[in-house]
Amino acid sequence: MRIAILSKGPANVSTKRLMEEAKKRGHEVEVINYAECEARIEKSNPVVMLDGIALKGYDAIIPRIAASYTRYGSAIVRQFEMQGIFTTASSIAIVRSRDKLRATQLLARAGIGIPKTIFSRGMLDPEEIDKLVESLKGPPIIIKLASGTHGRGVVLAETRKAARSVLQGFYLMEQEGTNILLQEFIEESAGSDIRAYVVGGKVVASMKRQSVSGDEFRSNIHQGGTGKAIKLTDEERRFAIKAAKAMGLSICGVDMLRSKRGPLVLEVNSSPGSAIEQITGRNVAEKVIEYVEQNAKGGRKKDRVGA
Repeated sequence: MRIAILSKGPANVSTKRLMEEAKKRGHEVEVINYAECEARIEKSNPVVMLDGIALKGYDAIIPRIAASYTRYGSAIVRQFEMQGIFTTASSIAIVRSRDKLRATQLLARAGIGIPKTIFSRGMLDPEEIDKLVESLKGPPIIIKLASGTHGRGVVLAETRKAARSVLQGFYLMEQEGTNILLQEFIEESAGSDIRAYVVGGKVVASMKRQSVSGDEFRSNIHQGGTGKAIKLTDEERRFAIKAAKAMGLSICGVDMLRSKRGPLVLEVNSSPGSAIEQITGRNVAEKVIEYVEQNAKGGRKKDRVGA
């Protein structure tokens, strides 16, 4: 089987692991820097070009699209989809999962537990901000940029004054098109969360991530958090699988909090990292390649092409 991994480069650890497992199983693998590709669009002839060469003949692609390249990367994925090539993550699923507001709306519609969330345009007067904080049973509250990733663009506002400052600062930084989410703070999570790695409707690995200090509420590994293997409860496992389905993602990382009212889903990551392999000892990359082998022959799953 000929597989293309869409990644910024082969030095990425997650990309390396996928290459290793695919080659071990006898597949031909190429890493394609999607950021250097171009989509040539003409009637009935969708072409992806790289260095003047048309990229054709792949049985499957595995997108590893960076958050900062979501729009461009998903457009390249869409171009491969239009050629009828199987992809482990559809372009529309990548886009919907990266938009925090859209993802939260879809999770809520699917009946999945989430922290109470308010969408704000950003520039509010102090009285409006106080009302929002109060409705979230704060302070403290969490304030997020809809475009943030890896824990960046996420702030804990511990007072009403801090909430006002953060909202005004985000607005001035982003200006037009500011998308800001305000969420209730789940105190009992104590700076920890759960990452469940879902492949083909099954949880293949799970870990608990813990912040580095009592002053840090973000538990992301990218922010220096630590991880350890854990066993999910039946409800957590069910929510992880349900969240992946709500996003239309067959392969993803689902991040959850343990709360007094049960698991609450924070985010669904369409390009989860490979740190979970070292922490849990599970060969996740092998599961991904097995999924490709089982599904690529059937072509791309039907989904609305676009964003």
